[in-house]
Amino acid sequence: MTPCPPKTSCLTCRLADLCLPFGLQINEIETLEIIIKNKRPLHLGDILFNKNEQCLGLFAVKSGSFRRFVINAEGVEQTLGFYLPGELIGLDALFDERFNCSVDALETSSVCELPLTRLNELCAKIPNLQYQLTRILSKEISTNHEQIFLLSNNSAKIKVATFLLMLSKRYGLLGYSHTHFNLSMPRQTIASFLGLSNETISRQFTALCKENIISVNQRDIQINDLDLLQAIIEPCHSH
Repeated sequence: MTPCPPKTSCLTCRLADLCLPFGLQINEIETLEIIIKNKRPLHLGDILFNKNEQCLGLFAVKSGSFRRFVINAEGVEQTLGFYLPGELIGLDALFDERFNCSVDALETSSVCELPLTRLNELCAKIPNLQYQLTRILSKEISTNHEQIFLLSNNSAKIKVATFLLMLSKRYGLLGYSHTHFNLSMPRQTIASFLGLSNETISRQFTALCKENIISVNQRDIQINDLDLLQAIIEPCHSH
């Protein structure tokens, strides 16, 4: 049996400023750490949870990335979004304590599990923790608004440009390069998320490369000109 990886302290975790410990006092972080469970690493395609499962806890992404998806009546998967390190998974289940979608790993990834009952107890005792959870919920709502805009009646070029800018912003917040990053999601998953075909995604990437706005090497993305990429969506934003 493979041993569990050593537990990382919230106090030393580089993602602490993006996660629940942000804004907490040292003693409050130590109290939060007591309830955190470290799950075994998940590998490509491993399911974190399925739609309609009871939500027993939230999950903070420690490493890697995840995909949120549903399967329609015809058995076709629809990608609804992605999770990167420092982001919380399962917030949509807080209302009825059941997950509204399925989540799987896009690569070898790990999460910290926060049991819901104990988290609620701590929120009642630590006002700063409740405040931070509210901030994260607000950020989730804002991200969903951006996603609705992205998937509205925009051209394929605007959808792809907006998608790359959203990833650029999220990687930048993680402390990584906002102009050079790896797409952990395959083209067909991006196509499912944007409501486009695989061929359209490839054509748009090729067009952006020809304009020298980006460079693509398999899943490696280099944004050569952020201003030009932003200019693609600015007329739509102004409207």
